[in-house]
Amino acid sequence: MAVDVVMPQMGESIFEGTITKWLKKPGDKVERDEPLFEISTDKVDAEIPSPSAGVLKEIKIAEGQTVPIQTIVAVIDGAGAAAASAPAPAAPPAKAAPVPASTPAPAAAKPAAPAPAATVSAPASAAAASGSTERIHSSPLVRRLAKEHNVDLSAIEGTGAGGRITKEDIEGVIAGQSAPAAAQAPAPAAAARPSAPPPAPAPLAAPGAPAVHGSQYVAALQVGVPRERIYFGNYEVQPLSNMRQKIAEHMVASKHVSAHVYSVDEIDMTKVAAIRAKAKEEFEKRYETKLTFMPFFVKAAVAGLRAYPTLNASLDGTSMVLHKEINVGIAVALDWGLLVPVIRNADEKNLLGIQRNLNDLAERARSKKLKPEEVQEGTFSITNPGVFGGLFGLPVISQPNVGILGLGAIEKRPVVINDSIAIRSMCYVTLSYDHRVVDGAVAHQFLHKVKETLENWSEPLV
Repeated sequence: MAVDVVMPQMGESIFEGTITKWLKKPGDKVERDEPLFEISTDKVDAEIPSPSAGVLKEIKIAEGQTVPIQTIVAVIDGAGAAAASAPAPAAPPAKAAPVPASTPAPAAAKPAAPAPAATVSAPASAAAASGSTERIHSSPLVRRLAKEHNVDLSAIEGTGAGGRITKEDIEGVIAGQSAPAAAQAPAPAAAARPSAPPPAPAPLAAPGAPAVHGSQYVAALQVGVPRERIYFGNYEVQPLSNMRQKIAEHMVASKHVSAHVYSVDEIDMTKVAAIRAKAKEEFEKRYETKLTFMPFFVKAAVAGLRAYPTLNASLDGTSMVLHKEINVGIAVALDWGLLVPVIRNADEKNLLGIQRNLNDLAERARSKKLKPEEVQEGTFSITNPGVFGGLFGLPVISQPNVGILGLGAIEKRPVVINDSIAIRSMCYVTLSYDHRVVDGAVAHQFLHKVKETLENWSEPLV
């Protein structure tokens, strides 16, 4: 019998996924629960197991395509029979998925015509006014685009699963809004006579013209200069992975939203280094997990967040949300990008519990076994460029947090102690914080608490 393989729902707020890689090809034999393909969503990358044993008969959705949940992406021949009747009705739903994506024009026609969209200060307020907030289903990316372009989400008919407003829907509306503006542009341009500049870049696109670069790059693209004239020298063009695109969107949004300020301090890690060096072999033998420096930093950050809860907060309009739980996100560098899995209720765990949680999350992040909820609801973040030898970094805040702690390399340096020079294990730490919520005084008090906790470490390892 034929078994349909569908795009799974990887969390309550996830309604679509992108197939990044097929691990089997048509004709390959697969076992039940054997990894079949990899997907990428707004939240996490994951391997999807086969729902049945058999032979992969057909792949319906190619790598790189984004489809709604429950879309049939492949068919497995479970019994080796032809089973032609089963896949036949499945074909229309698979082809129906791309149809909404290619028809954003009707949806765009509604919001593009009315001018009131330009008067909406934020889509959330419009939704609240209409009382339909709960009925608007969209991703954070869609809501951000709507806010940036003053689009009322309640006026858009979503084409995604369950009426969800997709990225294609909002892009269609934005394109519809910009079209009239573009159409009106020639009239004033003709009156003011500045239509001469557009032909100027034309020689750049002509054969044999020099390559465009530097400050001319954006201007050249805007007037239609082919990219072949912008690239220069020897180069290789690589498309951004789905994860890389999500990281790019998240980082640009964070810089756009938060007023980033940075503070730096230096911590004497000599005592912690000595404790770790003495205990790490016995620790690993007894508890079957390695002892790193990271759980010490997590415990110190927890102490700082308890003392200065403003850093364990998020901003909602004109309200500051102080979180009661302390959920610490730890940045994990992967070969294909970056994930920030979350240690939940870090303030309730001892050092051993944090170390085990860290190792488990990092291992499953690298093997694409994380669940979407394990990268959500962080209230503060820590990143460790020091593991790659960096003295310190100035990280971008992970939204909706208001702070992220950056750890530099721990290395021996000469320092002055009581008017004497001594060799100590030193580490620079940085705090990136949102100045809309956190002031410099609080930031440095937080860093001082972290420093004090680590330099005077007294907590048992277990």
